[in-house]
Amino acid sequence: MNQDRQTILIVDDTPINIRMLSELLMDEHDIMFATSGEDGLKRALQERPDLILLDIMMPGMDGYEVCRLLKEDPVTRDIPVIFVSALSQEADEAKGLAVGAIDYITKPISAPIIKARVHNHLKLKRYQDMLASQALLDGLTGIPNRRRFDETLQMEWHRALRTGNELSLLMIDIDHFKRYNDTYGHLSGDDCLTDVARVMAEVAHRGGDLVARYGGEEFGCILPETGCNGARNVAEKIIAAVNGLQIAHADSPVAPTVTVSIGGCTTRPDDHQAYDQLVACADRNLYRAKQAGRNRACFCEDDQDCTLSCKTLEPTT
Repeated sequence: MNQDRQTILIVDDTPINIRMLSELLMDEHDIMFATSGEDGLKRALQERPDLILLDIMMPGMDGYEVCRLLKEDPVTRDIPVIFVSALSQEADEAKGLAVGAIDYITKPISAPIIKARVHNHLKLKRYQDMLASQALLDGLTGIPNRRRFDETLQMEWHRALRTGNELSLLMIDIDHFKRYNDTYGHLSGDDCLTDVARVMAEVAHRGGDLVARYGGEEFGCILPETGCNGARNVAEKIIAAVNGLQIAHADSPVAPTVTVSIGGCTTRPDDHQAYDQLVACADRNLYRAKQAGRNRACFCEDDQDCTLSCKTLEPTT
C-alpha cells in the first residue's frame, strides 16, 4: 500500500454496502474490509488502519460490541471509528458515541457527506499522529524515547497475548560511556549516542521493530513475532554494526573503540506474566553480559525461568 495514503477498514456484513463505500473512497484512500464483527476485530489488530467504518446490525458480534472491544485494547483504542448504520433513532446514535465512536452516519448515505466526514476525521488523525510522534521522539538521537518504548512494549505484549506469538526484547548499553564522556567531552558523547542509535535502528528495520532510547546510554529494542534465535541474530548484528563505527575509545578496558553490551529475553506471553517481567529479564541478562566481559550479548530462554543457562554471543570479527 502507498504509505502516503491513509487506510480505511470497512466492517459490514452486506457486500453491496462494502462495494458502495469502497467505490466512494478508493480514489484517495487504501481500502480493506471485513464481513463480520469478529473478522473486523482481527483485521484491526493486524493492520491497524487509520479509520474504521463500522456497521451495527451484523450477525454474531454487533457493531456496538466491536467498538467497545476496539476501545478497550491498547493496540486499537486510538483508531477513530465511524458508525454507518440504518439505525436512525437518537438513542442509537447516543449509544454509538457512548461506546467510543467519533461519528455516526445514517443510511442511506449521502456520498458528499460521507466523503467530507471521512476526509475531516482522517485529516485530524494525521495531525494527531504527527503530534504524538513528535512527543514520543528523543530530542538528541531522533529515535523513539522511553515513553514510546513503554507504550509500544505494552501494545506488543497484548498483541502477542492474543496471537500466541513470541516477543523478544533487547536491552543495550554503551560500554564505559562515562569514561568516554570524561575523555572526549559531552558534545562528542552526544555524537556517539546519535551514531550508535542510528546503526541500531538500521539493523532492527522491520516494520514492527522498535529501537528506543531507554535512558542515558541505555537503549531498548522491541522485536515482535521474533523467537530467541532471531533475537540473537539481531543482537549479533548490532554488536557488529557498533564495532564497525570504529569510534575511538582510548580509555575503554574492553576495546580501543566504542562497544555495546546486550541483554536479551524471549517469551510467549500468557496470563501469568506481565510485560515488565520481560524488561527485568533482559536487564538481568545485560548485567550478565557486562560481568562476562562486555562487547557481547547474553540471553536466557524464557522470562518465566531466568535460572536457565546464560548463552553468550561473541562479537563478530
